[in-house]
Amino acid sequence: MKKSRSGILLTVICQLDRSIDCEQIIFKETSTIGIRRTQQTRSILPRAIASVVTKYGTVRVKVARNNLVDDDSIVNVHPEYDDCAAIAQKHQIPWREIHQLALMAWHESSEL
Repeated sequence: MKKSRSGILLTVICQLDRSIDCEQIIFKETSTIGIRRTQQTRSILPRAIASVVTKYGTVRVKVARNNLVDDDSIVNVHPEYDDCAAIAQKHQIPWREIHQLALMAWHESSEL
């Protein structure tokens, strides 16, 4: 920071209509006397929820497609964390194992 002072970078993500409220909180709760603000946009892929059955139970899976190209190809497949965590805890097995089983089940069912 200025004159070799230490500093902290605080990043706040909020809706545009709430930015004044967030700035007021930052001015009130920190020692800063200036805030830089930038506005960003976000691209979001369309997604669908599918369910797959594993030997431990059913897991919801998010399937994201690329609608920016004509082929509408699948870009990402990701099992729901909460479903995997609940099943893993119930059966006392690692979360990663349920996650991998859900992915394998989705890939097997999508090949049919």
